[in-house]
Amino acid sequence: MKVTILAIESSCDETSASVISNGKILNNIVATQSVHEKYGGVVPELASRAHQQHLIPVIHEAMISSGIDKKELSAVAFTKGPGLMGSLMVGVSFAKSFAFMLDIPLIEVNHMQAHILSHFIDDPKPNFPFICMTVSGGHTQLVLVRDHLDMEVIGETTDDAVGEAFDKTAKLLGLPYPGGPFLDKYAQEGNPLAYSFPVADMPGLKFSFSGIKTSILYFLRDNLKKNPDFVEQNLADICASVQYTLIKTLLLKLKKAAKEHNIKEIAIAGGVSANSGLRKELGLTAEKLGWNVYIPKLEYCTDNAAMIAMAAHYKFLKSEFCGMDVVPDARMKI
Repeated sequence: MKVTILAIESSCDETSASVISNGKILNNIVATQSVHEKYGGVVPELASRAHQQHLIPVIHEAMISSGIDKKELSAVAFTKGPGLMGSLMVGVSFAKSFAFMLDIPLIEVNHMQAHILSHFIDDPKPNFPFICMTVSGGHTQLVLVRDHLDMEVIGETTDDAVGEAFDKTAKLLGLPYPGGPFLDKYAQEGNPLAYSFPVADMPGLKFSFSGIKTSILYFLRDNLKKNPDFVEQNLADICASVQYTLIKTLLLKLKKAAKEHNIKEIAIAGGVSANSGLRKELGLTAEKLGWNVYIPKLEYCTDNAAMIAMAAHYKFLKSEFCGMDVVPDARMKI
């Protein structure tokens, strides 16, 4: 039996569609939203409107480029949550209508589970069980993955996500939106030990990033009083020092989790997994501790429908479908 699924991702500010056939991703069409740049952050209402504008063209391109006729689809999948409620509603509404029209099953997908399952799009694939650190603008989690659909959160942030710490710092430094990639770019040119910021060591496997955000705010305030050109003159070193501290905080807990669960299969996922500093330090740590490390291709790190499609494939094989009464869940948990 040929299993072909159309997947839709609309959780935040990327509209994406992908077609998967028998576990093979045929395409990954993504439309980004530039409307948020002048506001320095995602504006939920504008994101919803942009999804409405982009969704049909993106899905049309996904279907055409896949060479699959809509009558050949086995199911329609969509992101149920977590995410922005208005954005999720756009994707959910279309998926329900499309599935109803074609009289095929509907598959709801957890966005964070999908990030983890992006590791199964290409080789090499992690072996079970493995620990995945999901790092994004909204989440920082350590997840014990026993099987494709058997996951347990064993550690997470008590306040802010690491992606937010990257983006907020970039905004304080006057970098363009989205700031994380720009901070990463400048960090590569700076000295990571130039300035010292606190590493929050929370109990167990918990993370906290609110403290370092406050520390950076006061650090910049105090130094700008002494020298109005402080940021401009030391931008690379500031970025490198902040990035070094954030990565050190992440790896502190990741190493602890791997030791506690006696697991050497380690993966990272989510938007921050694209960070070059994190990738480099994870590679160095893997060499020291004998880890097998898995990192998705850059196109599968940020929000995309290919990961939704991969998650939907495994759910289809277990006949995990949902009804037409399904609604978005902005705070959906793994």
